[in-house]
Amino acid sequence: MPPVRRAMGEGRAIALRTRLLVAMLGPLLGVAVLLGIAGAALIADVVRRTNDRVLGGALGAIAETVQVERGEVTLDLPPAAFGMLENSERDNVYYRIAVGGDLLTGYADLPAPAPDALVVDQPHFRFADYRGQRIRIAEVRRALPAIDRPVVVQVAETLDNRSALTRRLLIALFGGEVALVGIAILVLRPALGWSLRPLARLRGAVAARDGPAAPDLSPIDAGPLPLELRPLAAAFDRLLARLDVATAATRRFTADASHQMRTPLSVLKVQIELARRGSREALDEIATAVARLERLLIQLLALARAEEAGVAPPLERVDLREVAVRVISRRIGEAIEAGVELQLDAPDTAVPVTGHRTLLVEILGNLVDNGIRYNRAGGTVTVAIDTADGGATMLSVRDDGPGIAAADRERVFERFVRLGDTHGPDGSGLGLAVVRSAAARIGATVALEDAAPGLIVRLRF
Repeated sequence: MPPVRRAMGEGRAIALRTRLLVAMLGPLLGVAVLLGIAGAALIADVVRRTNDRVLGGALGAIAETVQVERGEVTLDLPPAAFGMLENSERDNVYYRIAVGGDLLTGYADLPAPAPDALVVDQPHFRFADYRGQRIRIAEVRRALPAIDRPVVVQVAETLDNRSALTRRLLIALFGGEVALVGIAILVLRPALGWSLRPLARLRGAVAARDGPAAPDLSPIDAGPLPLELRPLAAAFDRLLARLDVATAATRRFTADASHQMRTPLSVLKVQIELARRGSREALDEIATAVARLERLLIQLLALARAEEAGVAPPLERVDLREVAVRVISRRIGEAIEAGVELQLDAPDTAVPVTGHRTLLVEILGNLVDNGIRYNRAGGTVTVAIDTADGGATMLSVRDDGPGIAAADRERVFERFVRLGDTHGPDGSGLGLAVVRSAAARIGATVALEDAAPGLIVRLRF
C-alpha cells in the first residue's frame, strides 16, 4: 500500500489530550494564583488584626492605671499587660508615657506621635522604625482632670512573631494549592482518557475500513457517541454517502461504456474482416460504425459530466439567446443534410438566466440533435425562448417528428432507453438522460408535451 502523504502541519499539531489538559489546568492555575494573592492579603490582614487586638489590650491595661493624685500624674504598670505580649519569638516590647512633651516613664526615644494625630481615648496603630527594627506602635491620648496637658500612652513591639505566623499560614496556603493542582493533574489524565474513549472508538471504526478489499462506504457504527461527536460522525457519513454516489457513478459509467461499446466494436471487427476480403460496402459500414461509436462516446462523456457528483457547478448569468444562436450555428450543417429547417423564436435582446454555460450548451445541443434526428424530411425544429406565467424563463424545442406517447415520456429519460425504429435512426438512448441530469444541476426542470404532430421539450428556469 503506498504511503499516505502527511497532512500539512501534522508534525506541529498538539495532541488533543494535551490541548484539553492545558485548557483545564491553565484556568485552574490562574485561579490558584488569584486565590494565593487574595489569601496572602487576607492572612496579612488577619495576623495584623489579631496581634493589634492583643497590643491594644496591653495598651488599655496600662492606660487605665494612669491617674491623677494630688495634682500629679501617677501610674502603676501592671505586669499582666506586658505578659499579654509575650510570644515564642520573644519580640521586644517598648513603652512610653508622656505628659505633654515631658517623659513620665519608658523609652524616651520611642517615636512620638504628632500633637494633633490622636483623638482622646481612641487607640491608634501605626508602623515605625526603631533601633534598626520595624515595630508596631499602639498609642492613645488621655485627658485627665486638673491636667491641662494631654497624656500619651504608647506600647510597641517588634514584628518577629507576626512575620513567623504569616509565613506559616502562607506556607500552609501555598502547600494546599500545590497539593490541589497536583491531585487535579493526577485525576485529570485518566478522566481525559475516559472522556476521549468515544473518539478512540470512532477512530477505530474509521481505521477498520482501511484494507485491501473494496472500500466500505456504509455509515460508521461506533456505538453511542456524545453530542459533540455526533455532528462529526454525521458529516463523515455524509462524505461516505457522496463518495458512494461518486464511485457508483464511475462503476455505472464503466459498465455502460463496456456494454454499449461491445456492439459497435463487434460490427467494426466483422466489417474490417469483410473489407480485407475486398468488400467495398464494408467500408461504408465501417464509417457508419465509427460514427455511431463516436456519438456514443460523446454522449457517455456528456452524461458523466451532467451526473458529476461533488461540488455543484458555479452558477452565473448566461444569455440564453446567445447560447441558442451558438447551438443552432453548430447544428445547421446536420439540419441541411437531414432536410430539416432550424428556426429561432426569441426576443432581439439578451435573455439572461442563472445557469452554467457549458451545461446549457450541452442541454440545448442534445435537444436540437434529437429534433433533427427524429424528425421527418422537410420538417422544422424550432427553438423558442419566452416568459411563462410568474416570470419564469422558458426554453422550448419543438419538432415535427412522430412524438412520444404519454405513457413513455417518463421512461425516455432513463439511460439507453430507445422506443424503436419508428422514432428515428441510430441513437444511444442517452440524449434525454443527459438533458435531465444537466438541468437538475443548474436548478431547471424538463417536461415533454405533445405538439400534434411532433414533440415539445420545455426547460423551465
